[in-house]
Amino acid sequence: MKYLIVINDAPYGTEKAYNALRLAMQVQKDYQDAEVRIFLMADAATCALPNQTTPNGYYNIERMLKSVISKGGKVKICGTCADARGIKNLPLIEGCQISAMAELTAWTVDSDKTLVF
Repeated sequence: MKYLIVINDAPYGTEKAYNALRLAMQVQKDYQDAEVRIFLMADAATCALPNQTTPNGYYNIERMLKSVISKGGKVKICGTCADARGIKNLPLIEGCQISAMAELTAWTVDSDKTLVF
């Protein structure tokens, strides 16, 4: 099965990105044949910025994205959203790529399940 997870909220402040990535990681753990794709939109575009420092015991979105990527997951960032936030030309977490609405559309049509956080 192909899962598309669309995240809209910033990495910290709400737990939407955290919960979306928890779900992605659990799918990868329990269903190794599943394909997990994550599309970061709006303030979630900042989830893909590297060098995140969080207090001990607090979740870290960068580490979670790296875990998803290391298990074959794909992570794309809305280019328009990144541009609006001034981060389109900044370095990203390795494995994250700037994308566009056309690719989100293709992923949505191709996915068996689409979840939006």
